[in-house]
Amino acid sequence: MGQGQAHIRVRRYSGSARINHWIVAISFVLLLVTGLSLFHPSLFIIGVTLFGSGQMVRFIHPWIGVVLAASFFLLFLRFFPANLPAFTDFVWVARLRSVIAGRDEYLPEVGKYNAGQKFVFWSQTVLVAILLVTGIGLWDSKLQFFEQLTGYYPTIDQRRWAAVIHASAAVLTIMVWIIHVYAALWVRGTIPAMTRGSVSGGWGWRHHRKWLRKQLKNPSQIEQGPSSKLTPAE
Repeated sequence: MGQGQAHIRVRRYSGSARINHWIVAISFVLLLVTGLSLFHPSLFIIGVTLFGSGQMVRFIHPWIGVVLAASFFLLFLRFFPANLPAFTDFVWVARLRSVIAGRDEYLPEVGKYNAGQKFVFWSQTVLVAILLVTGIGLWDSKLQFFEQLTGYYPTIDQRRWAAVIHASAAVLTIMVWIIHVYAALWVRGTIPAMTRGSVSGGWGWRHHRKWLRKQLKNPSQIEQGPSSKLTPAE
């Protein structure tokens, strides 16, 4: 921004998108806690402390999984067009050292999401789908319903494999989630995008310049003072 000019903020997420995101985030954390409690006896006390009993943990875990899957599906429908691969993604990955070093001047202009964010999006999409399918196979109280609904009756060996795959996918999902949270904290100015729904013009210019140019064509996406003007430097 030029000196003396009002601070420009650009809308990045609507209110409904932010609500959708936080439902996914909260249900994921609850799944993480209850899942770890069921994963190993030494962690069982975590779920019992929060939910009162092991029986409650076992009951609530799959239902939270349903909430996560449903809310993530809505998130997927909302954001997948912006996460489709682009040529600039390959350039961004090839210049990963510049990303880590914060040398943005060596990076290509990107749209709403860069290659790293797209990796998180598509990884979680695949892993959540795997968790849903394998989780149904492990849901004792509802498995008969799904068997009658689909006409598929898994064998004992298949259910054992489902347990292994479910646990492995959960570990990978947690790792990707840690990357997502770390990146949001590392890139200063990112958190307000999912709290107030907007980012500064300088943030957009530095990290998502192609997306910012598009937003500036629509005055309704800009929060600005009476004499604001966007310039490359801030």
